[in-house]
Amino acid sequence: MAISIKNAKLIDTIKKLDLTKFSNLDLLFETARKIQDEDNDYSMVVANAVKNRASKLVVKDKNFYGLYTKCLLFRAPYFFEDYLLYMEKDREVLKQFYMPRRRTLKIVVDDLQDLEDGIIKFLGVSMPSRTGKSTLCIFFMSWVMGRNPDKANLMSGHSDKLTKGFYKEAFNFIENTEYNFADIFPTVKVESKSADDESVNLNSKTRFPTLTCRSIDGTLTGAVEAENYLYCDDLIRDRTESLNPQRLEDKYQSYLNVLVDRKKDGCKELMVGTRWNLFDPLGRIERDYCNNPLYRFRKLPALDENEQSNFCYDYNKGFSTAYYLDIKHRLDNNEWMSKYQQSPYLREGLLFPEEQLKTFNGTLPDESALVRKVAICDVSWGGDFLSMPFAYIYQDGSVYIVDAVFNNGDKDTTRPIVVGKTLHHRPNQEHFEANNGGHEYADRVDGELQLAGYTCSVTSAMAPSNVSKISRIVQYQTDIRSYYYLDATHRDKDYRDFINNLTMFVQIGKNDHDDAADSLAQLAAFLEGGMIAKCEPFRRPC
Repeated sequence: MAISIKNAKLIDTIKKLDLTKFSNLDLLFETARKIQDEDNDYSMVVANAVKNRASKLVVKDKNFYGLYTKCLLFRAPYFFEDYLLYMEKDREVLKQFYMPRRRTLKIVVDDLQDLEDGIIKFLGVSMPSRTGKSTLCIFFMSWVMGRNPDKANLMSGHSDKLTKGFYKEAFNFIENTEYNFADIFPTVKVESKSADDESVNLNSKTRFPTLTCRSIDGTLTGAVEAENYLYCDDLIRDRTESLNPQRLEDKYQSYLNVLVDRKKDGCKELMVGTRWNLFDPLGRIERDYCNNPLYRFRKLPALDENEQSNFCYDYNKGFSTAYYLDIKHRLDNNEWMSKYQQSPYLREGLLFPEEQLKTFNGTLPDESALVRKVAICDVSWGGDFLSMPFAYIYQDGSVYIVDAVFNNGDKDTTRPIVVGKTLHHRPNQEHFEANNGGHEYADRVDGELQLAGYTCSVTSAMAPSNVSKISRIVQYQTDIRSYYYLDATHRDKDYRDFINNLTMFVQIGKNDHDDAADSLAQLAAFLEGGMIAKCEPFRRPC
């Protein structure tokens, strides 16, 4: 923050005065206001110091309260918490939303400030139901609408009924004189609104409204755009939906293909909800981006580490420790941990939960202990995923999965990747499942490797017809769990998708996530000697 020498000296001079006197503290604030055009950041810092001091001196002189609120108003267009406080300053304290909840929600307010300031570009907020997460984030959306009335925002949820509630609440914050939106953003006016379209337009002549609210199953194409923010709140309807793997997958694909598709470059995302399941949309995003500093995931559980309520708000709002302990006693642990503690347990039948996988940090054992390198390829022609783990096997029997190809492209897309990875790792053996043209695929790969000057044992064989894919995976589950996998920090996209697919495999019901597990089961069978390669007779050379 660059500060002019003149302004810094002026402020320092005033700070040497007795700032417990109203006139001196007021002078400091007025000086901060006058230097705003030249040193906006510094003026905000000084105004914040005045605000904090004035709030402590209110008991001495009620004039300090007026100074405190002037500081709030000055900072409100730039700082979300000041906006919240000024918006509700004229409401009865028992009706206020933020102040009774500030002790708990302050950390989320700071996260939202970082999102608006561009420190992060995605924020996921997980809290139990009825704790104020949605109301806080709708306040936030009204604030960013006032800051950028010409930029389009999209809010979505699981149903039209839910998004109509978003629309009504956001519009209420802007138009209801019980709040002070008009004082904070005096030049921002409601140009148009539509309850049918669930949209609000502020000072905008652009094609898309400042805010549009639509359910994830609603019509979005051509009707909405997310230029500023995509806000998703409770995409999962209920517990029934959360327990259905296929419905979870469908909802995630709808999120990607319906909502994310409406984002413009630079649009930020806010996703809010109760954590129902490891594989709900918020959980899927966290798995993919947990190590990305531009993504933040804030989880506030019902009970803290001392089994005390995090949501026992002031003025008897929120939920007491006794209330949550009673709920905990009534629910099974699975339900309690997911819905209230924001830590979903494993779904029934989940065979390879990530927390049970053995990992390594990319550093392999001593090369002198390396016995051989093996790659197994479960071939796909597009649609399903071609899955090809590369394994290093050591003298003590340990197996390290050092790399993986995991791609759902056609053969012309995947074959160069397979060849490239092979040339990089130079395995001693490669084996291809021969079903659905796997023989041909293996032969083409072998030919390209030889043209590149590398020769290894390339074999292919049909999968046993007397053993189902699921049975084979279950048979070798212990082997698969015994392997070492790269930790999250060292995974590239293919490897990350490979692990995600593996850890989403369920033993029961229809399973759309078996490609990684099946290729690892084939690896285990190959290492055990259970694979039979294709052999062709040929004439002995003279």
